[in-house]
Amino acid sequence: MNAAEKAAPEPRSVGVETIGMTKVFAGLTALDDVSIRVAPGSFHALLGENGAGKSTLVKCMMGFYQPTSGTMLVGQKEVAVPNPRAAHALGIGMVYQHFTLVPSLTAAENLVIARADTPAVIDWKRERKALNAFLETTPFKVPLDVAVSGLSAGEKQKLEILKQLYLDQRFLILDEPTSVLTPDEADEVLGLLRGMTETGELTILMITHKFREVTAYADDVTVLRRGKVVGSGRVQDLSVQDMSRMMIGETEIRASAARAARPGKTLKLELAGLFADDDSELPAIEAISLKIHAGEILGIAGVSGNGQSELIEVLSGQRQPTDGRIFIDKQPYEPERGQMDRFKVFGFSEEPLKNVAVPRMSVAENMAFRTFDKTPISPFRGWLSPPPMRKRARELIAAYRVKTPSTEEPIENLSGGNVQRAILARELSGEVDILIVANPCFGLDFASVAEIRAQIMDQRNKGAAILLVSEDLDEILELADTVAVMSEGRITYQAPMPETDRATIGHAMAGHP
Repeated sequence: MNAAEKAAPEPRSVGVETIGMTKVFAGLTALDDVSIRVAPGSFHALLGENGAGKSTLVKCMMGFYQPTSGTMLVGQKEVAVPNPRAAHALGIGMVYQHFTLVPSLTAAENLVIARADTPAVIDWKRERKALNAFLETTPFKVPLDVAVSGLSAGEKQKLEILKQLYLDQRFLILDEPTSVLTPDEADEVLGLLRGMTETGELTILMITHKFREVTAYADDVTVLRRGKVVGSGRVQDLSVQDMSRMMIGETEIRASAARAARPGKTLKLELAGLFADDDSELPAIEAISLKIHAGEILGIAGVSGNGQSELIEVLSGQRQPTDGRIFIDKQPYEPERGQMDRFKVFGFSEEPLKNVAVPRMSVAENMAFRTFDKTPISPFRGWLSPPPMRKRARELIAAYRVKTPSTEEPIENLSGGNVQRAILARELSGEVDILIVANPCFGLDFASVAEIRAQIMDQRNKGAAILLVSEDLDEILELADTVAVMSEGRITYQAPMPETDRATIGHAMAGHP
């Protein structure tokens, strides 16, 4: 061994392996004999649809759950992980999908209080000196003396990762780490982490649904389906089609609807100088002005929390604007039931059980919300006739391939994809002139995503004017004819799709002119 080899530092990264990991909840097998090896110093992606077992697996690895059977190796040694503290002692940390920081405290304070040995009386001069020395050893930089509430989403995500490095975690589990980041921020964060794996400082296991990030940053991939490992391999040896096929199995996927030529330039929906406050009576949207024509999808991109939710609430009648007007066909419009019927305005959004459905009511009843006061369901004012309601529900269930035991099943018992299909059937089964949708595919399986996006495109091709608000930039790029970016409650960028690209849109999402 030469002097250079003797001087080379030992790699700090650690490898983790699960062998035959099984977890059963009250007779339901969430994990079924899952064996996965994450090599030290590697960047490993964990793929799978909702309910595939990804979260259960990492919660077993972190000690939140105890496996029914199976073992775990850390650094090739069998270990017991009875709780998260034991995981941390083994060098295993997790960065969650949603921030776990204290907003009112500074970045420095968040780091120091995360330690198990934080003293009762903190010597801040000493701690700040130690923190500055620590930051010199990492590629991540955040302002230590700024309150977390004043940091950008990208800085908060960096701070979450810094917290794990500060606690000396050498194996990081990342749960959808870029869901609140702009494309530029996502590439920066993942690029820095990739660099740390290449130098042997860190091992990464990342749960994600973004194939672009897998192909750009991961070394290896493991795919779960229905609690089992159905495929794995080197990313360089697999195509996106290979990985998606592993995820969905034999499920039939509807082909994307072709984009028809625009039927005309008729102005259908206009938002003129809309203002609205949030629940704290602070400005949430300011001077929102947009025009959407027949046969056009206008996609609003932006990081969550920039006013998109409040805009959708204004357009659906759930929040009163403080100023501005809405016009349909150049006529003033108020979002209430009568005018929605008159102007043929429909819509649906993410998490429909919280927004546009009554969970304990039946599938048939939820499907009838648009027609319960019309014939044949209501042949006389104030009277409901269940047989026509159920008949119509059966027709929609068949047409939209909703999987439900019966029309009388409480809608909350359906899977997420089938709840969304049921709402989709209700909203798109008639003549649609205006369609307003927000994150319509959030948390859904591949088949449901393909179905919903195809249905949206079908409505566009029939001449509907569509406002699509989505935090999934790939969804905007796939569907929209025109893109607008919302930042801090304002429209800061707008362009026809042929005149822009992902990088330009991502730059605007980050707040750059």
